[in-house]
Amino acid sequence: MSAQFITIEGLEGAGKTTQAEVLCNWLTDRGISFVRTREPGGTPIAEKIRDLVLAHHDERMDPYTELLMVFAARQQHVETLIKPALVNGQWVVSDRFTDATYAYQGGGRSLGANYIQQLEQLVLGGFQPDTTFWFDCDAQTGLNRARARGSLDRIEQEALSFFNRARAAYEQRALQQPQRFVRLDASQTVEAVSEQLIQALEARYA
Repeated sequence: MSAQFITIEGLEGAGKTTQAEVLCNWLTDRGISFVRTREPGGTPIAEKIRDLVLAHHDERMDPYTELLMVFAARQQHVETLIKPALVNGQWVVSDRFTDATYAYQGGGRSLGANYIQQLEQLVLGGFQPDTTFWFDCDAQTGLNRARARGSLDRIEQEALSFFNRARAAYEQRALQQPQRFVRLDASQTVEAVSEQLIQALEARYA
């Protein structure tokens, strides 16, 4: 099998970081070379953009400014890390990718899909993940978990309605691309979610 590009999606508190460890351990156990990364970020330049996106500012950040910065970071990430790794035969596991933009900026910020689609075509062409694991839980559950972790970044402090819109956008993406999306019930215990993930990996890649 050729190197695979796998993305992990979900709202705050969905347990993405924990389950990314499970996924990476699964790859390691099978001797598969991989790169683990995240968005926004993944490269030094993209990480600096991430800091701008997530930091609190005295000046209000326009939603389109936020959107353009996310895609600027993505351009750098894809061209300098993701594509070279895949060409070298390494799998790539990314915590979030373009689906998160449709969810957070398209849904949460209510910018819609049209402008995002134009930017996606400009930056990515037809480049997409091979598999997207969507860890789905209701927004309130996710926010409660995120708040229990400690301080929240600028986006994590958004209202519940923002995350409800983001979740609805994720659901729409999953319905539109069922061959790529694997929905996992992230409202369950960590162990139960991990079991779901392992079963999905076995079904798709074993």
